[in-house]
Amino acid sequence: MIEAISLDDEKKWDLIIRSFKDFDVYYLSGYVKAFRLNGDGEPMLLYFEGENSRAVNVVMKRDIGKYEKLSSFVEEDVYFDFTTPYGYGGFLIEGEDTRQLDIEYTDFCRNNHVVSEVVRFHPLLGNQQKAGTVYGNVCLGKTVAIDTRSPEIIWKNFTSKNRNMVRKAQKSGLKTYWTRDEGIIEVFMEIYNATMDKDQAAEYYYFGRNFYESIINDLKYNAMWFYTKSEIEIAAISIFLFANGKMHYHLSASRKEYRHMAPTNLLLYEAALWAAENGYETLHLGGGLGASCDNLYSFKKAFNRQSDYDFYLGKKIFCEDIYEELVGYREREKEFDAGSSFFPLYRA
Repeated sequence: MIEAISLDDEKKWDLIIRSFKDFDVYYLSGYVKAFRLNGDGEPMLLYFEGENSRAVNVVMKRDIGKYEKLSSFVEEDVYFDFTTPYGYGGFLIEGEDTRQLDIEYTDFCRNNHVVSEVVRFHPLLGNQQKAGTVYGNVCLGKTVAIDTRSPEIIWKNFTSKNRNMVRKAQKSGLKTYWTRDEGIIEVFMEIYNATMDKDQAAEYYYFGRNFYESIINDLKYNAMWFYTKSEIEIAAISIFLFANGKMHYHLSASRKEYRHMAPTNLLLYEAALWAAENGYETLHLGGGLGASCDNLYSFKKAFNRQSDYDFYLGKKIFCEDIYEELVGYREREKEFDAGSSFFPLYRA
C-alpha cells in the first residue's frame, strides 16, 4: 500500500522519516515548507510498506494546468507531476525486494493522474541503486563532500592551494561566526541577490523573506547561517543544513570586494570544523552548475581531493499517452525544441 501524507500531519511525517536509518534533512517536513511558500508545488510524503520491504519518498506535487505554457490546453486540478524538492531526495528503501514497490507506486501515480516524475537522487546515500527498478537513472556528474570525522582529516584532504587560501583569509583578519538570529536575513538577501545578479541567475533563485524565515523557524534544530566578517561588515555568508550525521552547504554568497581575501574558503573550513566538533561525518558541498565539472566544481573539489560522489537523475513516465499529448501541445510553439533532453519535455 502507498500512503500519502500531507504537511497537515507533520508529526506523523517526521516520525516516519526519522524511523529510516539513512534519513536526511531534505526529507523533513520543516525543509519542504519553505519550498511550498516558494511556489514549487504541494509537498507530499509517500510511504510504502510491503511484505519484505518499506520505502519513503518526498515529492512536490505540481499541477500541470497551472503551468503557463499549458494552461490554455489543460484545466487545473486534472493532471499532475512529481519532482524532488530543491536539493536531493528520492526513495529511501529498506529491504531488498523492490518489485512490489514498483508495481504499487506506478499504480498509485496512474490512479492519481500523476503523468511523470523527475528525481534528484542523494549522492551521499547512493539511493539510486535500489530505486533503479522504479526509474530510468542517468548519471549527470560528480559532487564533493568534506570528510569531517576529525580536524586532522579535514586539513589533510585540502589541496595545498586551498590551505594557502585559508591561511590568507586568516592573516587578513577575517573571522567566522554562526547564528540563528532572524536579523541576519536582510544582510543575507542583500549579498545573495547581488551574487545572483552577477551570475545572471533565473528568477526562481530570488527567494523571498518568508522563505528564509521558514528555513530558520521550521528547521529549528537543523539549520543556521555561518558568515565571515571583516572589521566592518560581512564578507561571505552561507546557510547550512544538517541532520543525522550529514551537513549540507545550502545557499551561499559573498561580496565581490572581498573575494580576493578568500572569505568563503575560510567559512567552509570553519563550518567543517564545527561539523567535526558536533558529530557530523560529512559536509556535502554539492557539484558544479548543472552537475558539470566547471569552476564551481573545481573550487569545491579543493576541499577534498579524495571525494568522489556520483549525482543521478531518475526519470519516469507513468501516463505515456497523456505525456505525449502534453508534448504535442508544446510542439505547436514555433521555438519549442522537441529534441531537448529536458525532462519532463512538456516543461522544457
